[in-house]
Amino acid sequence: MASRSAELYLTATTQFGLEEVLAEELRQLGAEVVKVGNRAVEFTGNKQLLYEAVLWCRTAMRILMPFAEFEAPDEQSLYKEVSRINWSKYLSPDQTFAITAVTNRSNLEHSLYISQLTKDAIVDQFRTRTGRRPSVDPVKPDVRLHLHLLDNQALLSLDAAGESLHRRGYRQQTNEAPLNEVLAAGLILLSGWDGKKPLIDPMCGSGTILCEAALISQRIAPGLFHQGDFAFQHWPDFEQALWDSVLMDARQARIEEPQAYLAGSDLSRDTIELARQNVAAAGLEDYIRLAVRDVRDATPPKNEEQPGILLLNPPYGERIGAEAEMAALYKTIGDTLKTNFQGYDAYIFTGNLEAAKSVGLRTSRRVPLYNGPIDCRLLKYELYRGTRKAPKEEPQA
Repeated sequence: MASRSAELYLTATTQFGLEEVLAEELRQLGAEVVKVGNRAVEFTGNKQLLYEAVLWCRTAMRILMPFAEFEAPDEQSLYKEVSRINWSKYLSPDQTFAITAVTNRSNLEHSLYISQLTKDAIVDQFRTRTGRRPSVDPVKPDVRLHLHLLDNQALLSLDAAGESLHRRGYRQQTNEAPLNEVLAAGLILLSGWDGKKPLIDPMCGSGTILCEAALISQRIAPGLFHQGDFAFQHWPDFEQALWDSVLMDARQARIEEPQAYLAGSDLSRDTIELARQNVAAAGLEDYIRLAVRDVRDATPPKNEEQPGILLLNPPYGERIGAEAEMAALYKTIGDTLKTNFQGYDAYIFTGNLEAAKSVGLRTSRRVPLYNGPIDCRLLKYELYRGTRKAPKEEPQA
């Protein structure tokens, strides 16, 4: 595999709409961004940068290292080409592994069958050469492989993290419809928040937006919360001393003194208790204030003269007959913004664009995103003091 200084060609995956945010994160780490694609960013860097990307990237779902590419128009060619790879370079008989396959516009259409066929080719090679074989562990394997089949062209990659990086490890409890951590961080970074101004979430749910904001403002690497090893720690070329150095640098980068006023509230006492548990699990109690409060009673901090931002993810009202209820809720949100938060910028992330019309304010920005399968928008409202005329709406991102 790779020496410490060798240039690696890597791919970071993310959610739709966060590609440019992720590309900027990688540039800040020192990566050379080669291509910003659909839900993915291709980049180059050395082994240290690979470790840092896994540890620091807030909007990456996975960091992949491609190592083999070939034509696979049918099952015989897929098995044959996988068998040609020297798998002892990536895996030992004592390790466990798993394969995630994705197929698009290819003759082989069933991802589970593709995974099984690839697994058979790998296992058969080990059994023939050594008489032993690695076992499959779909839950927490030592080595996770990704096979992407597009137009019959197969790309095999190693997954550096092993599981999705949105699973930070601090979230103990969630409410019914939580944002994942990558999306929450992405919303904050899309807002352009500087990590210093107040950030308020008056419908905070289980507190994911606030936790991610605290990690940003206090310069805390999200990968520090990861439970267990990352997958790259099981690769043959893993360098413990280099990883220890990257970890030490990350721990020393943390700022202990609170950098921003972060506050959240929710109408449900039980929900706020869930948020408190998550904040405590992340060790962020010194940075986040939580309260049980109706959104209509939300106010800016009295001791902060500088306006900040509001960022909230209201319910979308997906159940039948909820239209009137949602319209009333979004009108209440709009009234609160106009009355209590003049001078602030407000961001509403929603999958109910019809209800969002009831906010009664003109948007200055609309960013298309997804929350799982739900088509959403991040809507920006500039809450001017006085009677300043609203600007023309910016084109969609």
